[in-house]
Amino acid sequence: MGGQTTGATTVTQGLERFSISRRGLFGMAAGFTAVIGLAACGSSNDSSSSSSTSSVGGDSDPKAIAVDAYVFGYPLVLMDTTRTTAAPTNTLMRYSTTPTPDDKTIVSPNVDTLYAQAWLDLSAEPMVIQMPTMPDRYWLVQVQDAWSNTVNDPSSMHPKLADGAPAGPFTYVLTGPGWSGQLPTGTTRLEVPTPTSWVIVRMAVNNAADHDAVVALQDQIKLMPLSAWNTNPDTPTPSAAPQDPTANSAKEVDAMDGPTFFAKLNALMVKNPPASADADAVKRFATIGIAPGGTVKGIDTATLNDAVSTAKQQISSYQNPKAKLVNDWAYATNLGTYGTDYPLRANTALIGLGANLAADAIYPMMLNVPATTNGTPRRLRVHFAPGQLPPVDAFWSLTAYTADRFLVPNPDNIHSIGHQIPVTLNPDGSADLTLQSANPGSEVPQGNWLPIPDTGTLNLALRLYAPKQAAADGTWQPPALNQIN
Repeated sequence: MGGQTTGATTVTQGLERFSISRRGLFGMAAGFTAVIGLAACGSSNDSSSSSSTSSVGGDSDPKAIAVDAYVFGYPLVLMDTTRTTAAPTNTLMRYSTTPTPDDKTIVSPNVDTLYAQAWLDLSAEPMVIQMPTMPDRYWLVQVQDAWSNTVNDPSSMHPKLADGAPAGPFTYVLTGPGWSGQLPTGTTRLEVPTPTSWVIVRMAVNNAADHDAVVALQDQIKLMPLSAWNTNPDTPTPSAAPQDPTANSAKEVDAMDGPTFFAKLNALMVKNPPASADADAVKRFATIGIAPGGTVKGIDTATLNDAVSTAKQQISSYQNPKAKLVNDWAYATNLGTYGTDYPLRANTALIGLGANLAADAIYPMMLNVPATTNGTPRRLRVHFAPGQLPPVDAFWSLTAYTADRFLVPNPDNIHSIGHQIPVTLNPDGSADLTLQSANPGSEVPQGNWLPIPDTGTLNLALRLYAPKQAAADGTWQPPALNQIN
């Protein structure tokens, strides 16, 4: 699909599109980014056997209560602050640009998929989202509640259709708490426990020539209220513009003092109340007025601000005891839904809002790898033993980044291998991936060479989409990165 580009906006067949305009806009690298902070506690062994008891403590000191309440409420406040900078509620934003090394707005950019997103208000009525029929293409609809939990995740691998619903197009009705009504024929209900919901749609780009086809499929995504669907389901859905494309939600929340933060939290909990599992924590917070519609009491402003500072430090320094560090690859498989693990939920929101469930994606990563030895560019190799390629139901990819986590410039414009550029296996079924700055020519099959920087350090992301159980439980482990002599 052709289009005319003006600044950051491309107009394509009457649908206005917006390129990604700020870092981490909707957690598109969330699973990858989050483990930077989560895996710091890891050792060379899998630490997944460690337990994580994260319910708030029983300390009755007002400051201690405020600290725990901030950790508890941080995701809700950050989600809402992010919502206010995005497109208007119940509208769809489509992102049709593929990152290049010149793009410096998103760290660790993903070149495997294109995105769309919508912030929904399900208070008045359900919303309908329809995904087009896409044979042989991976897609995922990630549905989050107001507290950043992923509560639904239909995908091409697991569309989770109701009995009688057709296998394409895939029509889902997102309903808020307490809704009862008649579903249209051929639709599948997705229940959301809060009126506010954040939906992120991903579609695979299978190769460079495939981009326009994915953009055309994005145009076929429909989003509308149930009443509009019942009236005319064929109405096309235009793309909406972000309300503030330059905003940084995390910085906005960080700038809030104690009274501002807790006033906002109390107001937000009226519409999006805590879960029933949070009852003990909510009861404790209420002793100082932190409750839906409440007013803070029994703690002075200076102490409240001090509690906020302490809580921020706790969130940023939190280390996930279930993070894995295997062969220098760091990753986590317990993200996306958090129960009463409030520190994990808050830390993930801070550094990777929108993290996927491990059933949908796992992102092992390797950081700060030296690109040279004694000033000479290194030649590195990842060797997968026979039958030990990343175990996935969809696809996998390996992407290299510079020291500041942007794509690596190279004359061949190769930024990722494994998916868009298939890997060639050795006769015994093993695979050797060569990582070096110079094109190795015929010495290495094209799909087995990943360009890396020739100076400084590099970072690697190994993305597994729809990973098999072996990847989640540690039966399969990513292999080591070795230097070629």
